[in-house]
Amino acid sequence: MRTYPKNSPQAAARIVALTLIADGDIGQSELDLLDSQAVHEVLGLSRPQLHQVTDHFCEDLLADNLLQWAQPCPVDDLTVSDLLAEVDDPALRRTVLGICVKLAEVDGQVAEGESVVLVAAVAQWSLHCEMLRLRGSSTPVALAA
Repeated sequence: MRTYPKNSPQAAARIVALTLIADGDIGQSELDLLDSQAVHEVLGLSRPQLHQVTDHFCEDLLADNLLQWAQPCPVDDLTVSDLLAEVDDPALRRTVLGICVKLAEVDGQVAEGESVVLVAAVAQWSLHCEMLRLRGSSTPVALAA
């Protein structure tokens, strides 16, 4: 799996990509949210760069045989933890969590795989209070931090 510098836009985008694939399907409503909220800009990337990070992430998962489609989340717990560890800046963590919550909820239901990613991020990043704040907020993703 590729590595990115800690707190880089690519490291943050890869966590977003994980949320995108966590339910086994990248839906149109998720793609529309990425565009309408200009998630690429929020993360400090161009739109093509965000797509490239997502493509590379999927390539890496396939190449390293890390996909486990029989599990609720297609990526094992250790890999999820390693990806989350690449972001340790508190403000960036809140931003990424806000984006991931919006992505998980955009289709009207949070799939089990998406829940696994969100719960792991909240626990590893100690953002329990932030998660509760996000659930009651109507703030756009770009302003969630």
